[in-house]
Amino acid sequence: MVNASKPARVHLVTGGFPAGSSAGHDIEFVRLELLSLLGAKEALKTTVSNNFDDIETWLPASDLLVTYVAGPFLTEPQSEGVLGWLEGGGRWLALHGTSGGKAIPLPDGKPGRMMSRERHHEVLGTFFLNHPPIRKFTVDVRDSDHPLTRGLPKSFEVMDELYLIELGDPEQSQVLLTTSDLDADDPAPREFGFTYKEDTSVGEDGRTRVLAYERARGQGAVAYIAMGHCHTPTTNIQPYVDASVDPEGVTPLQFRGPWAVDAYRRLIANGIDWGVSENRTGS
Repeated sequence: MVNASKPARVHLVTGGFPAGSSAGHDIEFVRLELLSLLGAKEALKTTVSNNFDDIETWLPASDLLVTYVAGPFLTEPQSEGVLGWLEGGGRWLALHGTSGGKAIPLPDGKPGRMMSRERHHEVLGTFFLNHPPIRKFTVDVRDSDHPLTRGLPKSFEVMDELYLIELGDPEQSQVLLTTSDLDADDPAPREFGFTYKEDTSVGEDGRTRVLAYERARGQGAVAYIAMGHCHTPTTNIQPYVDASVDPEGVTPLQFRGPWAVDAYRRLIANGIDWGVSENRTGS
């Protein structure tokens, strides 16, 4: 619970797997961007880690957990600790690859990998299936009055990895952002990225997919935002991109994606405000 008489505390986790790896993302850029956004807020104290190994050291004294990871995920004991912290009033602003985790071989022995469902995803409230090649798409704001979306236009365009995410409990999740810019039949080429049995990311209309949501957890809450890819020439692992990004499918050597879009940066800044607000029931 935020105490108005003392600075709010934030714990920031930014990193890839294995430890020290970029895991296909410009982790250093994102870490500095998030620290800059956090530093712009008055009376915040921030601790930083590269993974969740020491989370039990920092989380009890924290009001907000912010994560941008590509590979690291909570173990089962850590998941239970985070859940208890959330139910006691903590808030978790989870970005992009936080919905991923461990990739495992296919059970039938065929080439390829699939994502492993973990307790981490149950606590977070969502599970990453895959994403198509980087493309341009429209983001639709579903709730303009929510603290995370205040000041955003009704819709905006980004170039990004369009994550296919499965909500763990849609009835308990307040959807904030969606897109309808992917075909339902084959949203991600099966030779691209990870394998999944069924596209459980798509809504009943066959087109709408969730990009951000808030889910209450006791006195606290989780807010997840699926967007956020970026890379450099040395961290890029994208084999090709959609024609909406480059007509020849050539991957940009340096890619900032949504981080170059004002609406996305406003969204992240809003998320920090949401996380350290004294009014913990205002959303």
